[in-house]
Amino acid sequence: MTSLTFSVLDARAEPYAAVPTLLLRMRVGETDGVRVQAIALRCQIRIEPQRRRYTPQEEARLYELFGPTPGWGDSLRPFLWTHVATTVSGFRGAIEFDLPVPCTYDFEVAGSKYLHSLGEGEVPLLLLFSGIVFTRGDTGFAAEPVSWDGEAVYRLPVATWRGLMDLYFPNGGWLRLNRDTIDALQRFKADRALPSWDHAFERLLKEAGEEGA
Repeated sequence: MTSLTFSVLDARAEPYAAVPTLLLRMRVGETDGVRVQAIALRCQIRIEPQRRRYTPQEEARLYELFGPTPGWGDSLRPFLWTHVATTVSGFRGAIEFDLPVPCTYDFEVAGSKYLHSLGEGEVPLLLLFSGIVFTRGDTGFAAEPVSWDGEAVYRLPVATWRGLMDLYFPNGGWLRLNRDTIDALQRFKADRALPSWDHAFERLLKEAGEEGA
């Protein structure tokens, strides 16, 4: 079986994608001297929240995901962030390539809730690889699966993720609401002649007596 090693070198925002997209700069190496013709690569990206410390402010924002902090020994477990795929071109020895990771700011998604809750530091990621490796040897072309132990770890700077979201949604975020709720909010906004949705939610929070509204 072709022996591959994976590592993440860096991460940056893709400025011109249709949706917020993080580019992970990857390196894959082949350690047996085999000429790789191409790799149809799949990657599962998991967040490992137990591998970092949290400020009191972050702990409060993460309550919805993990519950009260005394129980974090049981609730703070790795979880799936996303699946991505790409094609790696031919190489001998090693090659670098970009792995595009489309991101969402939908707060119904656990990964978005987690990332939004972090103020600073790094996001511990685990990348698990699968797919098909195409090689060419003395007997011709061959195809074989990427070894099950293909993986890489990376600590994504929180600032990189925030910079990506600020690039696409400056000082903003997204909430998915039921249509009936949207209709009711629209009536509330129109009845009070409020100029924006921000003003509508500010008014609702103020009327509910929420601190800071």
